[in-house]
Amino acid sequence: MAETAVLTLTLRSQTLTQNDRGWNQWEVVTERKQVPCSATAILICDMWDDHSFRGAAERVDAMAPKMNEVVKGARGQGVRIIHSPSDTMGFYAEHPARKRMLAVPQVKLPVPRLRPNPPLPFDARENGSDTNEVVGFRAWTRQHPAIEIADDDVISDSGREVYSFLQHEGISNFLIMGVHTNMCVLHRTFGIKAMVSWGLETCLVRDLTDCIYNPAKPPYVSHDEGTALVVGYTEKFWCPSVHSDDLRG
Repeated sequence: MAETAVLTLTLRSQTLTQNDRGWNQWEVVTERKQVPCSATAILICDMWDDHSFRGAAERVDAMAPKMNEVVKGARGQGVRIIHSPSDTMGFYAEHPARKRMLAVPQVKLPVPRLRPNPPLPFDARENGSDTNEVVGFRAWTRQHPAIEIADDDVISDSGREVYSFLQHEGISNFLIMGVHTNMCVLHRTFGIKAMVSWGLETCLVRDLTDCIYNPAKPPYVSHDEGTALVVGYTEKFWCPSVHSDDLRG
């Protein structure tokens, strides 16, 4: 059944239009699209076992069990799963899923497509903690243990490895979930900006992501509103988003 299974995705994007009075406005556009599960992959970005910011770690703790259930359902339909807990490849050096990825022949990366790259709604590179930690450090050692790594999955934190795997498996539909939307999800070598520029049909899973943002800093909104701003930015300038319900089949 997995060979012929399809996912019906509701893609949400935003486009700049004018209303009947000529005022600029962002319009939400949705499109239904069916994609073969065998030509689809989900990448789990930096869902680590710990974080130097307590708020970030607690939100990952809450998200990980739901993410695992969604991924399990997608995997059962034939979707390939890529685990990308950056900076922890040493921990997985002997894991079969890591060895499977390393066995994939490397391909030459395509010339990136040039496209507009407006600034994010806010800059959280400094003082991005909402639980008042001042200095970040590498607190993580592995992926969150609540997320299972199955026999047929692969592990990588390299954009070239991930792209080579997708090409080798004939995968053209790339979905990404995890953290943090305004940091790693967009900017890693395997993140949204890279995959879109290399021509992959890319989607963000908008309810299984989180941003780094301190509500005490501009634009002075709640943390959830901050995440929504980054999701909206992604929908406007980089790729559509989908809801995790679409991945359950």
